[in-house]
Order: sequence, then structure tokens, then C-alpha cells
Amino acid sequence: MSSITPADVQVGTAGDGPGEPRRPGRVSLGGLSLNLRASGIYIAFALIVLLFSVLTDGALLQPQNISNIIVQNSYVLILAIGMILIIIAGHIDLSVGSVVAVTGALAAVLMVNMGVAWPLALAITIVAGGLIGAWQGFWVAYFGIPAFIVTLAGMLLFRALTLTVLGNQGIGPFPEAVRTLANGFTDGYLGNVGLGPLGGADLFSLLVGLIAVAGMVAAQWRTRKARVGYGQEVDPIALFAVKMAAGAALILFLVVQLARFKNLPWVLVLLAILVLAYSLMANRTVFGRRVYAIGGNLQAAVMSGVKVKQVVFWIFVNMGVLSAVAGIIFAGRLNQAGPTAGNSFELDAIAAAFIGGAAVQGGVGKVVGAITGGLIMAVINNGMSLIGSPSERVMLVKGAVLLAAVAFDVWTKRRAGAGR
Repeated sequence: MSSITPADVQVGTAGDGPGEPRRPGRVSLGGLSLNLRASGIYIAFALIVLLFSVLTDGALLQPQNISNIIVQNSYVLILAIGMILIIIAGHIDLSVGSVVAVTGALAAVLMVNMGVAWPLALAITIVAGGLIGAWQGFWVAYFGIPAFIVTLAGMLLFRALTLTVLGNQGIGPFPEAVRTLANGFTDGYLGNVGLGPLGGADLFSLLVGLIAVAGMVAAQWRTRKARVGYGQEVDPIALFAVKMAAGAALILFLVVQLARFKNLPWVLVLLAILVLAYSLMANRTVFGRRVYAIGGNLQAAVMSGVKVKQVVFWIFVNMGVLSAVAGIIFAGRLNQAGPTAGNSFELDAIAAAFIGGAAVQGGVGKVVGAITGGLIMAVINNGMSLIGSPSERVMLVKGAVLLAAVAFDVWTKRRAGAGR
């Protein structure tokens, strides 16, 4: 999937020509008009990766380190997918870290203490996460209490419940299947293939990467044809080809590096499925359009017949389910459920959404953007760890990045308002 949509970059469009005012939020480089608000996050991500690659003498992009970044931050990325939908709708969820902890504890009690088969235990845990989300969604959607208050109370309630269940001890170890989902890698089904100076790489992983590239190009080409059919502006074919080549190069680089280490992490496969499913849901379904409508203009959504209460209720149910998935992944990675699990996860998920382009007022944001925001935080954490920076400096940089992202969102809105 291309990180910059056809609407983000236009060449020779009205209002961007010589002597004509530029559109708010765009910068022109020669004949190229670039939408900073839509594409700035991806440019920033590339620059951050480049910076830490130089500072770490290339260690950041080594196969094992790339794998570590994905595995160690998978649970935050899963939470970011649910959080972006809640923020788009104009709400917030402060309880996700505590829900991660309590669902991880529930999974541990079921599998370790009670001997429940792991598939059934995981199903029960995910249903429990959905019920937690329904509990909070009821108070927000149908009782009218602000989500900030409801989820703040939930953060305390579910943390207290975790401590009640676990006390000061962890419960483990988990079954091998759960540990494999969190930490394991796909098998080398087709053996290795030589890549010259790069050494051997898993052939199955490389084929998956090629299929992903083909799917990305096909999806973007279909979108381009649809835009042309509706008479909308699209990129020149040469620019479209350059963007597809850049996206393909990024995917293949990531896959080759992972294939050289221990193949594709299972949690990356899970993330890819979630990102694809939720991107399609947000962009191609009625429910997704209603989420954007509610955050963009609540009164207009109500007048248009959108059942606001139902939509808000279900996005909180969805957040509870994804929190349970993240709780299982995190507990499986540590091989135990601990009383301090999930501390500050809600802050990381919220930061990922806002850094990834979500608007403070709601109505704006993309699933891919939230994943990119989460990866920016992950790269900062990992890169500064590699260069030996103390934890307080890491927090300083992450806070500055979050503030800059929100300030940029406010700035582009003001420019847009001034340009009307």
C-alpha cells in the first residue's frame, strides 16, 4: 500500500500554477505540489530512520534489529489500530494499558492455573476484552459520560482487578503455541536461496514479499482507474510509477532483511492482516465512513441519519478486543502475565495515533498513519538505546516529537482557515 495517496500529490493542478495561490497545507517544488499534512509523517519517518542509521553505523537496519523492533513493539501497534478509530470519532481511551494487563492475567489464569486448552482460553480472553469495551462504550455512547472520564475510571478499575488476580506475582509459563505467536517465526517451508553478498534468505518469505508488492501495485492501480473513471485528478503515470517503485523497494528491503534472519515473525503476519482489514473497513465500508463523519461533524452526522450511539459503542468494543489481543501477545512474549503489564501503553498508543496524523478534534486519521507513528516511536526507542542514550533523554525526544506532530496539525488547520 502506497503511503501517499493519489490525492496527496498533484502536478500542475489549479491553484498551484505560477502566479496562483498555493492550496493550504501544500508546498510546491517546481511542478510538484506536495500535501504536507498527508505525506509529512512518511517523510519524517524516512528522515528519522536515516538519522539513526547514520548514528548507529547501520546497526539500526541490520536483520536482527529490524526483527526486534517489530516483535518488541507489536502490542503497541495493535493498540494504535484501535486507538486511531476512537480518536477519529472524537474520543479517547486511557484504559487500554490496564485492559492489556487484566486480559493477559485472565489468559494466564485460564491456561496455566486452570489448564484450559489454549485456543479456548484465547477465545474467552478476546470475548472478555470485547465485554470490557462494551462496558465502557455503554457509559460513553448511551449514558453520555465523556470518554476521558469513563476510560480514566477504567484504567484504575482494571488495574485494580489485575492486582487482585495476580497480587505481586506473575503467572506462567504459557503454552508453546502462544509463545510462538508472540515471539516465533514462520518456518522455512521452501528452504533458502542465495542472495550473493547478502548470504542466504528464506525463499517463502521472499515470495510473500513479492506477493505483497504485487497486491500493493494492483490496489493502487485499481484506485487510480476508479479516480479516472470519476473524472478526478490523478498523478501522471511517471510519478505513479516512481511511487510504486519506492513502495516496492521498501517492502522488499524489509522482507529481505527479515528473511536473512529468522524469516517472518508470526506477529508481523498478524499485524499485516489487521492493518489490511482495518484499512479496508475504514476506507471502504459504511461503518468506516460513519466513524469519520462523527468525528468530522457530529451534528451533520446526526442530521444525516447516522446512528451515532451505536457506532461509538462498537468502536469501544473493538478497542477492547484489540486490547485483549495485545494483552495475549505481550504476556506471551514475556512468557508470563505480570501485575505491571501494560504500564503507559495507552500513552504510546495515543502518541502513535497523533504522530501518525490524527487530528486533535477528530475526523482525520489513517490506520497506516497510526502504524507509521508507532514505528517512529519504536525507531526512536531502539535507535537511542543503540547509541546508549539514558531513558530520560529518550522520553524527552519522544515528548518533543509528539508535541511537534500536534503543533503541525494545528498549524495546517490555521493555514487552511486563513486560505479560505
